[in-house]
Amino acid sequence: MIRIFISSVQKELAVERARVRDYVRGSSLLSRYFEVFLFEEVPASDIRADELYLDQVAECDLYLGLFGYEYGWEDEEGLSPTHREFREATRRHKQRFIFVKGDEEELREEKMRGLIHEASDQLIRRRFVEEAELIRLLEAALVQYLEEQGLIQNLPFDAAPCPGATLSDLDETKIKQFAESTLQNRLLDTSPLEVLTHLNLLSDQIPTHAAILLFGTDPQRFLISATVKCAHFHTLEVVKPIPSAHEYRGTVFDLIEQSVDFVMSKINRSVGTRADGVTAPIEYEIPREVVAEGIINAVAHRNYASNGSVQVMLFPDRLEISNPGTLPSSMTLEDLRGPHISVPANPHLADPLSRTSYVERLGTGTRDMIRRCSEVELREPEFLLNDGFMVRIFRKTGQLRAPNGQVTGQHGGQDDTKTGQVTGQDTGQVEPWIFSVLEACRNSPLKSKEIQEIAGIRHRESFQRNYLDLLLREGWVTRTIPDKPTSRNQKYQITEKGLAHLPPPSS
Repeated sequence: MIRIFISSVQKELAVERARVRDYVRGSSLLSRYFEVFLFEEVPASDIRADELYLDQVAECDLYLGLFGYEYGWEDEEGLSPTHREFREATRRHKQRFIFVKGDEEELREEKMRGLIHEASDQLIRRRFVEEAELIRLLEAALVQYLEEQGLIQNLPFDAAPCPGATLSDLDETKIKQFAESTLQNRLLDTSPLEVLTHLNLLSDQIPTHAAILLFGTDPQRFLISATVKCAHFHTLEVVKPIPSAHEYRGTVFDLIEQSVDFVMSKINRSVGTRADGVTAPIEYEIPREVVAEGIINAVAHRNYASNGSVQVMLFPDRLEISNPGTLPSSMTLEDLRGPHISVPANPHLADPLSRTSYVERLGTGTRDMIRRCSEVELREPEFLLNDGFMVRIFRKTGQLRAPNGQVTGQHGGQDDTKTGQVTGQDTGQVEPWIFSVLEACRNSPLKSKEIQEIAGIRHRESFQRNYLDLLLREGWVTRTIPDKPTSRNQKYQITEKGLAHLPPPSS
């Protein structure tokens, strides 16, 4: 049997302690695997209480912390039994689950707030108000633990058939493009049906959730929250109205590319010269691979059964990428900073992504983020668990200035949250990608592909709709062959209005 040690202030949470005990013992499933230890059920003995409960922590398999508003009795070192129990479980590398009662933080004792913060730095905490909510959260955590231990089998969400979906809901063109882009080229000259079968994306000829997310014609028709919400703020905290926001839809490939493009178009950059090649080199304040890794992890490892979406929020001092997901119960936040085994939350989704170099399956992605940030002298990213998983990537302190004295990284217009297109409210400041494109166009007209590369946008349709059209609509550039917009020889040249955003050329 798997022993659970329940740790809390006994008097304050007596009802919740008993409720957890009774539920586990009364559950036909959980009672087969778990037994609960409650200190108040131990017969009187000559053993000191503090020695007894620490011994029981050592003997247990799971530590279950119920943290309320009271810190509890303190010993001569100023620590409560609950605090000592948590630290003992941590020291002995026990599996730990933390449940926090209530959300009125101003009523919570200071030392209890400190204990909750200490626990939150290491693992996810789940918050509850009513007993029924506690039981629901507890059951989900214990069932997940049993699944991860291989004691019970449950089909992953991404491997389950998508209700109502048929093969006609998949885009054969996208499947063929995927087959052509795989790293090993093993799927070349393979029919779409064979590709799906090879990737285990069918269940009795019904597309799985993973198949819809990867190749669906309209994935959000079946999984409405499978979106990425991006927002750009000029303040250090969330303040409405949001200056620039967009909710991206489409396949996971679309979500990743467009979300990365959103961030890269708004952060600072420096553009070199074309002395060493046709294309001028571009360096971003945050390396593209760091931004991409954070967004890929969020999209690939999120909980798709949740009603929440992936959120990407860019502030003047940081980038925050959060998703409705968590770490495997056997993994801690600290594990992400060292070598660790990759345990994808959605293995049938992660596998196809890894075949196109999107996802690193060997558990090196987070370490690569840390390494690349260090190489460009950025603070190490932070990994956080609080009602979901978040990675916080820090920007360089201070803001870069363009040669004309304008602060780059400032948004000069306001996005329409429905279309994602800038409305063109000019404040005299331009975003970094616009400045870079205008500076390059001043030297000579550029083709659409060259502008796309300078802007740092990978998703072609998004570039045409949300970036190139903006330059034309605002009158900053114009076509060299205006009567033939789709000509293969079409280029784009800067206008007088565009030149007004740039400093005079150096003599």
